[in-house]
Amino acid sequence: MDDLTLQRRSPLADLADRMRDGAVTGSRHVRLAELPFWTMISVRVDPGSPAAAAVEGVLGADLPRWCGQVTAHGLDHVLWLGPDEWLIVSEVAPSDLHGALTDAVGEAHAAVVDVSANRTLLELSGPGARSVLEKGCPVDLHPRAFEVGRAVSTTLARVPLLLCQTGPDTYCLLPRSSFAQYVACWLLDAMQELGSDFQDGSAS
Repeated sequence: MDDLTLQRRSPLADLADRMRDGAVTGSRHVRLAELPFWTMISVRVDPGSPAAAAVEGVLGADLPRWCGQVTAHGLDHVLWLGPDEWLIVSEVAPSDLHGALTDAVGEAHAAVVDVSANRTLLELSGPGARSVLEKGCPVDLHPRAFEVGRAVSTTLARVPLLLCQTGPDTYCLLPRSSFAQYVACWLLDAMQELGSDFQDGSAS
């Protein structure tokens, strides 16, 4: 298993150089990077059940109760996907986290599934990040409507994905692995347009 882990290849490995070289500089700088191989566990359980409480005990965090809410503890971030569905994003090894959660729910009516290979994680950061996303995302990303610690299911350039704001100028995007290259290339193109718009500092 260790040998297989060393041979893993992320969905955007072929674009690593292009993402590095595509960073836009200047006052509205923005950069794009893949954060590969994060653990992602899908959990479906009745939020008021003992099994849900057991899941929260493993995570050390409450399960989010409303759309857009994210809870976190240590290396674990829990995203709300539906009234009885959550996505846990973590740096903990998938086998360890999946095993702990599976043991916690026991024989209860619940589903705990390792979906780590289903998505990859892109980080878009810098003062120009929101402007780039606004070119293709229908969500109102203004701070009055979307803020640090929020996550939603949305689309970017018509591709479904999860979008989370993790810092004042930092967003994480979780597209399906099969769409990851399209999303990354679209973002890189949109970044270059922004770089041209603000290159001389004349735009506001």
